[in-house]
Amino acid sequence: MSAFKAIKAIDYTVIYVRDLAAMRRFYEDVLHLELIRELSPRWIEYRIGPNVLALALPGLTAKDDPVPKHTAALQLAFRVGRDDVDACAAELEQQGVAIMLPPTDQPFGHRTLFFRDPDGNVLEVYAEI
Repeated sequence: MSAFKAIKAIDYTVIYVRDLAAMRRFYEDVLHLELIRELSPRWIEYRIGPNVLALALPGLTAKDDPVPKHTAALQLAFRVGRDDVDACAAELEQQGVAIMLPPTDQPFGHRTLFFRDPDGNVLEVYAEI
């Protein structure tokens, strides 16, 4: 049996960013995530339920280049209540955030909303319907 069978959860996710200040403003001021700690000027962490989302400048663990502009490195999906999807869309629009796909009932049983963070990553707010 593989030792990797011991994995039980994803504890934290790291987004390697191009512009840490812009990303920090977006995740704190637009998404209102709870800042839990700033480990250095290159790494900050937010609490999302039982998980941690970290924003970091590249180079701490690997010398990779940042993802090219206009290239999504990842998609994050944030689950909310059904009525909250539309409320989130309205709040994003009030703050001038471009909506990629407005609130839509999907055939697979989700109401979804898609938009991007300042680095171009795809973010989704969804609810089970």
